[in-house]
Amino acid sequence: MENFRDFQVGPDPFGRTWHALFKYLQTGISIRHADSVDVCFVIEGEADEARAQKIVVLSHPEIREFGKRTGRVITDTWCSRMAACKLRQVIENGEDMDKDYLTVTPREVEDYDAAIRKWEAEWIRTHAA
Repeated sequence: MENFRDFQVGPDPFGRTWHALFKYLQTGISIRHADSVDVCFVIEGEADEARAQKIVVLSHPEIREFGKRTGRVITDTWCSRMAACKLRQVIENGEDMDKDYLTVTPREVEDYDAAIRKWEAEWIRTHAA
């Protein structure tokens, strides 16, 4: 299972690899008056030539509905993994790199959860006694 706290991403469209570090997770209501879960990462380019902060935004009503519909328990770890998936997509595609806030769409919630479930199943398969 991928470590969402400290990981490499890339290459981006320019061939660069980025180092991503989890900074924090908090509700958006506390800082932006938004009904969201905000997950912040600091990303650094190779040789520290670039450094940026990216905040991945998960809509609280959307993830709550997803959890009810699928039975998925919504935890801080799950939200952080969802955010890592979004950050990886943005960097590898080069889309929205100019944005500070990266919003996860309902379709992406579905796709990222499938990837997370795959990581979880693989981890259980390789670590179970």
